[in-house]
Amino acid sequence: MQLSRNRKRGALQGRIVHWLFFACAAMSVITTFGIVASLLRESLGFFGEIPVWEFLFGTTWSPILKDAEGNRHYGVLPLVSGTLLVASIAAAVAVPAGLAIAIYLSEYAPDKVRRLIKPILEVLAGIPTVVYGYFALTFVTPLLRSIPIQVFREDLIVYNALSAGLVMGLMIIPMVSSLSEDAMVAVPRSLRHAAYALGGTRLEVSLRIVVPAAFSGIVASFILAFSRAIGETMLVTIAAGATPRLTFNPIESIQTMTAFIVQLAHGETPHGSLEYNTIFAVGLLLFAFTLGMNVLGHFLVRRFREEY
Repeated sequence: MQLSRNRKRGALQGRIVHWLFFACAAMSVITTFGIVASLLRESLGFFGEIPVWEFLFGTTWSPILKDAEGNRHYGVLPLVSGTLLVASIAAAVAVPAGLAIAIYLSEYAPDKVRRLIKPILEVLAGIPTVVYGYFALTFVTPLLRSIPIQVFREDLIVYNALSAGLVMGLMIIPMVSSLSEDAMVAVPRSLRHAAYALGGTRLEVSLRIVVPAAFSGIVASFILAFSRAIGETMLVTIAAGATPRLTFNPIESIQTMTAFIVQLAHGETPHGSLEYNTIFAVGLLLFAFTLGMNVLGHFLVRRFREEY
């Protein structure tokens, strides 16, 4: 009798835990669909008045202020170019530096050094982005302007894409290094020992054996870091400026998609107006960017995954 009662209690507990875990998983899916639905609902009002072609390929972005002829412009390319410019600078900093740190921690660093460096990287990842923004504005930009090069001393303005991109690269280095190191550590030691037995040096083993074997995880870390750079808000809002300009010149002031959303959300634009709905149109495009990056990362991971 007691055994039967215990079995029933165990089965009931198992069902409760099963449905609890299912609810947690379903909550994330429902939240994602809710976000997409809200973006689509509000964006339809915008695209009902502004053609999608004009929005995606227009070269002038001025949804609030009118030009000399009294017209507003809704071409999002200036925001897209500013976003990609800052994210590309950040990737150019974070990818080589993060990969080098991961190789060092995985293949070269003693345990004591590894235990010291990893917490420092985690501290960098935990610093609020608004602090990074003011660091770029008050330290990096003056430092760049002090470089004895004419383009920096005379043409670099206070708000610029270069300082924002450099500091953003510093911010996402921990993401690249941590994920890449995890992928490298997962490579079996037997592959390293076989390469050493054939006369390979530590550098050759790292670059020709470990990195190719962990390639899928390394690429996933790159794409995740780039997606993080595209979606960054406060750093670019503070340091990159608020000038929607179609340019790929890093010393000029630009505006990213996230910075525009913050700017308009803090303004006095009437709720439900066309100008207000631009927030959701830009947000939908930003969601499409990040979704595309995640799909690409998933494809590359599946394509180049090595199982041992």
